[in-house]
Amino acid sequence: MSIGRFKSREATRRRRVQRVRRKVQGTAERPRLSVFRSNKQIYVQAVDDVAGVTLAASSSVAKALKGSLAGPKASVAGEVGKDIGKRLIEAGVKTVVFDRGWYRYHGRIKALAEGAREAGLEF
Repeated sequence: MSIGRFKSREATRRRRVQRVRRKVQGTAERPRLSVFRSNKQIYVQAVDDVAGVTLAASSSVAKALKGSLAGPKASVAGEVGKDIGKRLIEAGVKTVVFDRGWYRYHGRIKALAEGAREAGLEF
């Protein structure tokens, strides 16, 4: 819903997501690495858009990582990035396309991407 010339936050978010998604589509060989960030947690999944399936997922609340995560949120995001990178390498995926959603490539989103690159993924 817009009020005069000002658009709602949801309308702005939807427009930004569509702008990114037009350019980014995942396949089985090169899945889309989709990121969701809340105030406290960060979630990431590798999606094959052609088949409509999630190939791998990781988050800051995953049982495998929960005990080892501590410190600033950006360092936690880096560890989640390393975990998703490790899972995808084990699954035989080496390249991905990065879908930052409507978030800017800054802070936790950038730390997650750098962690995935450290694990061996290519963007």
